[in-house]
Amino acid sequence: MTRRSFGALPQAEPGLEELQLSGWFYRLSPHVVLCTRRQPAGTEALAQIIHVRRGEAFPPGHPTTRLCLDLLREALAAASVHSLLDVGCGAGLLSLAAAALGVPRVVGVDISQAAVQITRENARDNGLAGSLQVVRGSTECVKSPFELVMGNLPWEVQMDKVSELNRLAASGGRLILSGFRDNQENLLIQSYQRLGWCLRRRLIKEFWHPELPADISFTWVAWWLEHKTF
Repeated sequence: MTRRSFGALPQAEPGLEELQLSGWFYRLSPHVVLCTRRQPAGTEALAQIIHVRRGEAFPPGHPTTRLCLDLLREALAAASVHSLLDVGCGAGLLSLAAAALGVPRVVGVDISQAAVQITRENARDNGLAGSLQVVRGSTECVKSPFELVMGNLPWEVQMDKVSELNRLAASGGRLILSGFRDNQENLLIQSYQRLGWCLRRRLIKEFWHPELPADISFTWVAWWLEHKTF
């Protein structure tokens, strides 16, 4: 599958993320900012600042984190979501973002006890513990379906979790997936297409790293998937 087969390649909306020497922050809405330091310059007047302690998974500044946040904003603007599952929640950044944007029931799941602990602490410290539940384990420990399922996971894990994420998406639900590059899309998208999913939105972000071999793609990808309608 080539880039052309996905249609146009929209770029993420500019001006939402700024990386400063003292930390990373992302403008989630006009009145909410996610950040890795407590007082990012120029944000004192905002109504809500979500301070995220770093975890050990994808760092906040990773391209796929930005892509997932961009798609989350778009998906919530398109239709209200009452339940969201964040698979492999790490430090809970995506879960915190969803809760801050008003999703009433957010569940983060991770096999790492350290990830579960830091997500709970981030939720508590930002006053979001009431709408964010964190579970230690794999997706098999989650039984009920969710209107929106998110997974920022490496390609190998994505391939292994296709049937599980399909199971966990409610009828009419949506998926937001990232953690893979454009040269890893073929098998993954085909697996979802066989289950009746289609691509609603695709974002990319380039990230060049001089230490990586030349045959590795520097284009990270995120998808918003929906079930086909007939």
